[in-house]
Amino acid sequence: MADTIAGIASSVVSQTGTAPSAASGVPTTSAANNATLAKNFDTFLSLLTTQLKNQNPLEPLDTNQFTQQLVQFAGVEQQINMNQQLTSLVNLQKASQVTSAMSFLGSTATVDGTTTKLASGAASWSFAVDKPSTATVNIKNSAGVLAYSGSYPLTPGTQNFNWDGRGNNGVKWPDGDYTLSVVAKDASGNAVAVSTEIRGTVDSVDLTQNPPMLKIGGQSFSLDKIKQVVRAGL
Repeated sequence: MADTIAGIASSVVSQTGTAPSAASGVPTTSAANNATLAKNFDTFLSLLTTQLKNQNPLEPLDTNQFTQQLVQFAGVEQQINMNQQLTSLVNLQKASQVTSAMSFLGSTATVDGTTTKLASGAASWSFAVDKPSTATVNIKNSAGVLAYSGSYPLTPGTQNFNWDGRGNNGVKWPDGDYTLSVVAKDASGNAVAVSTEIRGTVDSVDLTQNPPMLKIGGQSFSLDKIKQVVRAGL
């Protein structure tokens, strides 16, 4: 009988499930949990009463057994309450992420990357080196065709690179996605590491993703990838 009662507590735990995660986005239904707990608790009381009525008066059950059984059900109830609180926290976090993502719309954002969109004859990148160097800059279109190549002196720190969409022959290339690569060397001919960033307008926010994704130049970036934001109009 005691094993049966203990099994009810385990059944409640398995039926109510665990706390929802941000990745699954499936909250536990509190009403169903409470109904399950109430149903099983009624069964628990019925079995406990039967257990008391039919115990051997010469060898009564140890009161510690009853205490342990009550503690098991109290633990289940606490777990359900915790699940409900975690669900509330997850929902609050999602709402906060949506609000943060929407605030980026129309702003100019800087993220790590090499591919950006040439629009109306303008594309922008920025890159940084830690020592004076000379860099060869190559720009290719989405098909991998070289659109522009040039050599530039670089000073330590971050510098912007703006391209007007014209190739080395002066012909303008069509709007679209273009990828920039930079190979830098110092005065001794040693390779210098270059970190490349892209800048673009946050055109839209994909709220179907978790976390929400920002669309910049046709590419998707999560909020943690944003390195700098400039408010629209500045």
